[in-house]
Amino acid sequence: MIQFILKQPRWLKAVEIVAVAAIAWWFFGGSTTASNGTTFAARRGDLVISVLEGGSVEALESQDIKCEVRGYQGVKILKIVEEGYQVTDDDVNTNKVLVELDSSELKKMLTQQDIQFESTVASLTEARQAFDIQLNQNVSDLRAAEQKAKFARMDFEKFMGDRVAHEVTTSLAIEENPQPTEAAPKPASAPAVPAASVTNDSSRSYTSRGTASFSLTAAFPSTRTVIDFTKYADATLLGDGEAKQKIRKLEDELQVAQKSIAQSITKLEGTQRLHSKGFLSKVELQTDEYVLENDKLKLATAETARSLFLKYEFIKSSEEFLGKYVEAVNELGRARKAAVSKYAQAEAKVKAAEGRYNLEARQREDIIAQIEKCSVRARRPGLVVYGGGGSMRYYYGNEQIREGALVREQQPIITIPDMSRMIVKVRIHETYIKKIKKGQQVHITADAFPDNTLEGEVTKVGVLPDSQMRWNDPDNKVYLTTISIHNAANWLKPGMSTRSEILVKTLPDVVYVPMQAVTPIGGKQFCFVAKGSGQEQREVELGEFNDEFIEIKKGIVAGENICLRAPPSIEKDSSAPGLKPDAPRKSKPDSESPAKPATAKL
Repeated sequence: MIQFILKQPRWLKAVEIVAVAAIAWWFFGGSTTASNGTTFAARRGDLVISVLEGGSVEALESQDIKCEVRGYQGVKILKIVEEGYQVTDDDVNTNKVLVELDSSELKKMLTQQDIQFESTVASLTEARQAFDIQLNQNVSDLRAAEQKAKFARMDFEKFMGDRVAHEVTTSLAIEENPQPTEAAPKPASAPAVPAASVTNDSSRSYTSRGTASFSLTAAFPSTRTVIDFTKYADATLLGDGEAKQKIRKLEDELQVAQKSIAQSITKLEGTQRLHSKGFLSKVELQTDEYVLENDKLKLATAETARSLFLKYEFIKSSEEFLGKYVEAVNELGRARKAAVSKYAQAEAKVKAAEGRYNLEARQREDIIAQIEKCSVRARRPGLVVYGGGGSMRYYYGNEQIREGALVREQQPIITIPDMSRMIVKVRIHETYIKKIKKGQQVHITADAFPDNTLEGEVTKVGVLPDSQMRWNDPDNKVYLTTISIHNAANWLKPGMSTRSEILVKTLPDVVYVPMQAVTPIGGKQFCFVAKGSGQEQREVELGEFNDEFIEIKKGIVAGENICLRAPPSIEKDSSAPGLKPDAPRKSKPDSESPAKPATAKL
């Protein structure tokens, strides 16, 4: 600039020098002197206190489409729509694919799973068929055992009579308690999806798919009790049965023999009288004697037969029929226990097969669902933004979203924001966060459109420091603050950088000077007032400030010329916070925070 002025004519140089001096005087509101340097006339008026901070534009509500495909190594993006693509209602209705992820490995897994799944289906079918066969076999075995026990009791009752048989079985505590066994249905082939698992309750009474049911309530003596059947060796004590009929028959034969021998004796006596008188021959006499001897033998035979039956055959037959009945009851119990064991084994095999089937079916369905998730389709209209938008745009160290990049589970791939409601997120330093309140008005300027100012309002103030800064800059504590934009313009897009001026308050009718006019000395604040060719050092009491001016509560009156620089001979406090009281240390800019720290700080 100086070289340019020296090359101009003298009259033009003089005009330019005067113009520059006039501009400087007008801007600083004071005068420039060789002795006092640049000065500023202290002003009285309203001082607006605000916080100026950089941020980025985001949508208040948006649909984050994340990677839902599992895998530690990530999955590759094969195709993706270009960023900024406008998803229409037709795209939603036609299920337009926005992102296509690599599903080749999943398809290989599905092929292997299908092979294993078919083998599992065959095993399940076999287990179910074996279960139905075993169930029917159990029913048949139980029916045979129940029938055998029933027939054995009938044989015992048939021989002893039902009354005596009941008395004997009651004394032995024999109770078979057979349950009617239902017919088993025809076995069916295993369906594509297994039915509910067969239940096994604690009462040990089993029912499977509406088929056979049986109980294990049979009770029989563990130790055989000896029954004295001799006391029943009387036809009057026995019921109507074979034993009673046999005893009656033997007694009848005995009575017939007794009557026959009586008749033979009477006849022989008559024959003897007639023989002695010579009316009958000796041969006829011998014949009657022979008949008597024969009747005596028949009587002895009848007595012996009755005695042997009552003493041996009756007891033996009674014991035999009772033993067969007891054994049949024991065999019924063993059949029921064996049925329970076989049933439990068959049921366990079915449950194991169903468990494997359900597990592999879920795995197969999960792989199919994962393959379907490799095609990300349009769900709502809107603008396509890569990543999560805003601070989540590149998902912490992962590759930038593009074709060929690897994405991991739950990593945002694209975001479709609601463009009708936009917000700005800014990070406020901890020194000033206490001044930020909900409802404060905000002037917002986008870096891309600096001539357009938008209006907004603080809607949310962070309670705790931003966790992201703990890793980037642990010593810099900032609070995430949300600002809603009123009537967002159509040119406003997510991700735009902005400068937001939060209007904290307005100080009415106060005296204020530029920030650089205040000098800290010895722990106090001073201003240097221009007095003629010299400067007067004056202690001042400071108030609030913005990025340009600071309130002077005491020590300076409006209109006084204040030097913007302290004399070179004045030594400032090295420990003082500089010319901006309570100003925070500037944080190092990063990709997640504004390009440079705010200058309009409280």
